[in-house]
Amino acid sequence: MSHDNHPSNWHLQCPVPLTADSKRITLAHGEGGRLMRRLIREHILSPLGNSVIHTMDDAGKIPAIDGPLAMTTDSFVVSPLFFPGGDIGLLSVYGTVNDLAVSGARPLYLTLSLILEEGLPLAILDCVMQSILLAINKTGVQLIAGDTKVVPRGAADGMFINTTGIGQLIDPIPTGPSSLCVGDEILVTGPIGQHGIAVLCAREDFGMTPPPVSDSASLIRPCLLLREKLGTGLRAMRDATRGGVAAVLHEWSEASGQSITIIEKDVPVSSVVRGVCELLGLDPLHVANEGTMVIAVASCVAQQALEILRSIPETANVARIGTVVPRRHSPVTILRTLGPEQPLDDPLGAPLPRIC
Repeated sequence: MSHDNHPSNWHLQCPVPLTADSKRITLAHGEGGRLMRRLIREHILSPLGNSVIHTMDDAGKIPAIDGPLAMTTDSFVVSPLFFPGGDIGLLSVYGTVNDLAVSGARPLYLTLSLILEEGLPLAILDCVMQSILLAINKTGVQLIAGDTKVVPRGAADGMFINTTGIGQLIDPIPTGPSSLCVGDEILVTGPIGQHGIAVLCAREDFGMTPPPVSDSASLIRPCLLLREKLGTGLRAMRDATRGGVAAVLHEWSEASGQSITIIEKDVPVSSVVRGVCELLGLDPLHVANEGTMVIAVASCVAQQALEILRSIPETANVARIGTVVPRRHSPVTILRTLGPEQPLDDPLGAPLPRIC
């Protein structure tokens, strides 16, 4: 059986039971009439509503913000919609606020656009809305605008979500990867590859017990503490999503004109992720994360950064994995546990598609 988001498989990993007579999305729910207003009022505004979006105006109104802003947008097309450790609703909020947080911004506002496929059970929509509400409450962002569209059966794989996030840039803002200097140290905030492998195992129904669990989580708190405590010693932060840690390191090498070398044995990888990667011929460094970030810091504050992150439950397993070195022929190298130092490939594409 194919384990994608087609109507016959929407029950896979869904936390609520579905039956043949479960109420479902119809094309009429997207036509702007009574059914659409009822859908929005009962299944979207009811769990998510606040004084801003309850007016259902064409644009959300926000107060003036003093200082520069950061804005990001993202789309989420994960398959399946539900997986151990998260779902498309949690991803849509955490993924957006994390992009703002690692850029040096305090996330403030969020827009939410839903593309729903004809035939999607309303129970699934309700579950996703509850997850979005949970993530909004945890991150403290305010939902200010939204949109809902319905497309014909087979056109959207159940549900797609698009978000836009707005945040206030607060000093000190990380100087970014172009400021990396020789001797700077590279940290990763926890075991890598958790999200990509969790989604893969749920999609293909590998039947692992216990199943791999996604690392999907907010990075607002560790980003804020690092900026407050390290000042200019904090060079860059990046959530290692598609392309994994390897993609981040290659981007940073290109931006800085330096090379980066890492030590394989120092990279945290869970036994489950390592085992699945070995079976499938994957490199955990190329597998996506959704609550794990890569950080570059000046060597003089590296120990302080480790202590800060170890004091936070979500980043307690932080590890120092490498350093910035003078430019070499290879932009990123890795000292393998067995064997000599060798180039670390820049991923050409996603080894695991549809993971966010």
